[in-house]
Amino acid sequence: MTPAELEKAALALPGAELSIKWGDDRRYVVAGKMFAATDGASTNLSMKMTDIAFETLTETARARPAPYMARAKWVMFNDVSGLDATEVEGWLKTAHELVAAKLPKKQRASLGLGV
Repeated sequence: MTPAELEKAALALPGAELSIKWGDDRRYVVAGKMFAATDGASTNLSMKMTDIAFETLTETARARPAPYMARAKWVMFNDVSGLDATEVEGWLKTAHELVAAKLPKKQRASLGLGV
């Protein structure tokens, strides 16, 4: 997956925005809540996962627990270019849904996320 494909997939999600923080790190957020992040060059990728996906990806060494965020079931992939675009798009969608599900009903509705 290229950095451009990653950005396009993340920003295609309802209410998703790009936020640059911590120097040049790229954070993908919904209502200000982060669901994925990359370094400035978009070489690595961290994102929220379901409990099962977190265990599977870290146990098989496809990803590692994300620094500072592993307790919240975030993983880190060290090489975005080696990832399958379709698979990443699915993970981004799930990460977005997990974070958006914790938003208040009114906020989800205003972002077109359903209730």
